[in-house]
Amino acid sequence: MTTDYDQLKHNLKLRLVQLSNVNQRGPATLDRDTIAQQLKLVVNAIGGPQKAGVNGEEQARLVSEVASEVLGAGPLDPLLADPEVIEVMVNGPHQVFVERLGRMEKTPITFRDNEQLLFIIERILDRAGLTINESEPLVDASLPDGTRINVIIPPLTLNGPLVTIRKKSRRWDLDGLLAQQSLSKESADFLVACVAAKVNIIVSGGTSTGKTTLVSVLSAFIPPEERIITIENVAELELINREHWIRLVARAPNIEGKGEIPLRTLVANALRMRPDRIILGEARGGEALDVVQAMTTGHDGVITILHANSTRSSVERLETLMLMSGLDLPPFACRAQIASAVDLIVHMMRYADGRRCIGAITQVLGNAQDGIAIEDIFTLDTEELPEGQARGGLRYTGVRPKFLSKFQFNNVEVPAWVKT
Repeated sequence: MTTDYDQLKHNLKLRLVQLSNVNQRGPATLDRDTIAQQLKLVVNAIGGPQKAGVNGEEQARLVSEVASEVLGAGPLDPLLADPEVIEVMVNGPHQVFVERLGRMEKTPITFRDNEQLLFIIERILDRAGLTINESEPLVDASLPDGTRINVIIPPLTLNGPLVTIRKKSRRWDLDGLLAQQSLSKESADFLVACVAAKVNIIVSGGTSTGKTTLVSVLSAFIPPEERIITIENVAELELINREHWIRLVARAPNIEGKGEIPLRTLVANALRMRPDRIILGEARGGEALDVVQAMTTGHDGVITILHANSTRSSVERLETLMLMSGLDLPPFACRAQIASAVDLIVHMMRYADGRRCIGAITQVLGNAQDGIAIEDIFTLDTEELPEGQARGGLRYTGVRPKFLSKFQFNNVEVPAWVKT
C-alpha cells in the first residue's frame, strides 16, 4: 500500500530526474540544498504540506532520505557514517547486519524491495566506474575512498542482492596498535628491527584479524629511499608518506572470459621493475611459488599476507598454494624452498570481544622429518576475564632468531634483550 509519504517521495525523485535532464546534469551533481528547494516546490504544487499529508518533521526526514538515495547510499548512510561500524552486510532487501566493535548485530534498517536495493548498489558502484547486471552479476572492488565492496545479485543468489561493505579503517600507527594492546613493546621493537633488516615475513590470520593493517603499519619502517611494489587483487594497503611506491592491482576477466591479469603475472613483472621491497597483498594461488622463489634469489624484505588459522597451518597453506602453480613440483621441494626463504611468520588473531592482536611471532627453522620445523619467538599468554573477554600479552620465549646475520648485513641493531 502506497502512503502519501511514499507518493511524495516518488514525486520528488521524478522532479529531480527532470531537473537533471533539463540542466544536462546527473542527479549526483545536485546538492542537499537543491533537493530541499525542489521538495518545497513539489509540496507547494500539490497544495502545501497539510494537503500532501506530511508535517514539518516528516518533510525534514523526507529531505534526508531522498538526499541519501540520490546522492549517497540510501538507508545505509547512517551505518557508513558510524565510526563504530566496521563492516556492513546486506542479505537482501529485508536484512542488514553490521559488525560493530567486533560483534555482529542485526539492524532495523530495511529496503522497500529488490529494486530499491539495486538502485542503491548501482549508485555506490558508479563512484568506482563499475556496473553490475545479469551478465556480470558479481563485483569485488575498492571505492575511491578506500572502502571495500563485494556485490552479488541474482541469478547467483536466491536471497536477492547481497552487499558486503568493509569500511576503510582509520589510519593506524604503531603507537595506536600498542595502545590497543595488539602487541607488546618488545614485540613491536623486534618487528620494526626485522623490517629494517629485510627479514622475509609472512603475515597470517583469519578474516578481519588485522593483517592488512599490520602490514601497512610495518611498512612505515622501510627506509624511505627504497622502492616498494605492492601487488593486490583489490587495493587495500595504505602505505603512509611513501614517495617511491608502485601499486599493482590484478584485473578480473571480462564477460567473455578475456582480459584477465592475474596476481602471478604481476608478481613476475614486479621482479623486472627493480624492486627493493615486494609486498603481496594476499597469496591465493600459484603466485605463492613466484614470491617464495623471489625470496631465495636475492629479493629480501618480502612481506606476504596469507589466510590461515594458525602458524602451522600458514606453512601448510603456503605449500599447497605453491603446488597450485601448475609446475610438477614434489611437496618436499616446496617445503625445502619455504624453509630456506621464509624467515618469520606473524600470526594475527581476534579475541571473543573483538580485539585484534598478534597471537604469535614464529621463526621457520628448516626442513624436518614431519614437515617444516618452526619455533615461537613470541607467544601469547592469555588471561580469561568475565563475560567471554580475554586479555593477554606477547611474551619473548628467549630463543635465538636464526636470521640475525641479516641484522648485521643491513646494519640494524639487534634489540638488547634478544638472545644472540
